[in-house]
Amino acid sequence: MYSRTTQNIRITVEPSFLDEDSVPNENYFVWSYYVVIENLGHEPIQLMSRHWQITDAYGQIQQVSAEGVVGEQPTIQPGEAFEYISGAPLTTPSGIMVGFYRMETMDGEVFEAKIPAFSLDSPFQEVKIN
Repeated sequence: MYSRTTQNIRITVEPSFLDEDSVPNENYFVWSYYVVIENLGHEPIQLMSRHWQITDAYGQIQQVSAEGVVGEQPTIQPGEAFEYISGAPLTTPSGIMVGFYRMETMDGEVFEAKIPAFSLDSPFQEVKIN
């Protein structure tokens, strides 16, 4: 698991390779990632949007930005958490994801809660030993 805290918002991510959804001989590899967003602060916050940077094994970068997550813009109360599962396909057997959620307090303060960088690993990635 990967975890990072920004302004009292702890984001934890656990990626999993989805062997049953992947087709390695067609260069199609799929991962799910389970995200927990915890409000460690003293005021409610709302997740407004997300931004991902997805880098494949060749260094190709894809930027993804959208409103909310899984169709929601959840408000997270102090001491509570919001959890969801999403996924990402790649044409390479490994990659890295990193990003941020744009959050807003009830007072209208907007900030970026950083998502920790996490690796997308599969058993099909060739390992080279130096």
